[in-house]
Amino acid sequence: MFPKIAVIGGTGVYDPEILEDVQEKEIKTPFGDVTFILGSYKGKEVYFMSRHGKGHSLPPHKINYRANIWALKEMEVDRIISTAAVGSINKEMAPGSLVLIDQFIDFTKQRPLTFFEGKEGEVVHTDFTEPYCPQLRETIMKVVEGFPYKIFDYGTYVCCEGPRFETPAEIKMFDAWGGDVAGMTNVPEVVLARELGICYATITFVTNYAAGISKDILTHEEVLEMMGENIKNIRKLIMDSIDFISPAINCTCQKAPGRVIVDK
Repeated sequence: MFPKIAVIGGTGVYDPEILEDVQEKEIKTPFGDVTFILGSYKGKEVYFMSRHGKGHSLPPHKINYRANIWALKEMEVDRIISTAAVGSINKEMAPGSLVLIDQFIDFTKQRPLTFFEGKEGEVVHTDFTEPYCPQLRETIMKVVEGFPYKIFDYGTYVCCEGPRFETPAEIKMFDAWGGDVAGMTNVPEVVLARELGICYATITFVTNYAAGISKDILTHEEVLEMMGENIKNIRKLIMDSIDFISPAINCTCQKAPGRVIVDK
């Protein structure tokens, strides 16, 4: 049985020439409606979801993360590869680098963070010792061998509320905490995927040094330009990783305590 794999990222990650039998689907969830692209790649079902919606219309704090992950679970997706643009806190992780993050720090303030709201009188605590699927991360690292750019196999992602960029004082604090990169979208996405028992890994792309490290004022245009120059490499890494994903799941992601079973 082939795995079902989802890719969550910006609109630039998706290329209609990659997949066969492409169709657009809409799923209704308890949290809202979700639209995504479904197709096949070398016999595997692949779902492309634009995190920010069509035309990049949703800011990070307004993304309906719960609806997105719930919809993928309803489609029986068992692996998610997400992408995210980040600013570097760690000077070794220069712009143009890829970072396969292995830890996160949650600095968001107003987002719904869980499916477990205690509405049925049950409080659930999910273990996050290993936030990102080790099997999926290992697959990606095997694929990247021989690629002509730098990829780090570790990194702590600091998730900020946005949509503003961080202040130099915040970046200094994140550095003291052990943060390597800063972004605005990975939490609660990674949390929700684990709660539903979906294997999840994130490939981050460093577009700039964070505020106070960079000598220049940060702009969204700078981020988009850097992503545009490197999107083909990122896309190739994702699709090659999908090709190498094993049908067998040898991790504990699906055994997360309190895993929600989505009704059919």
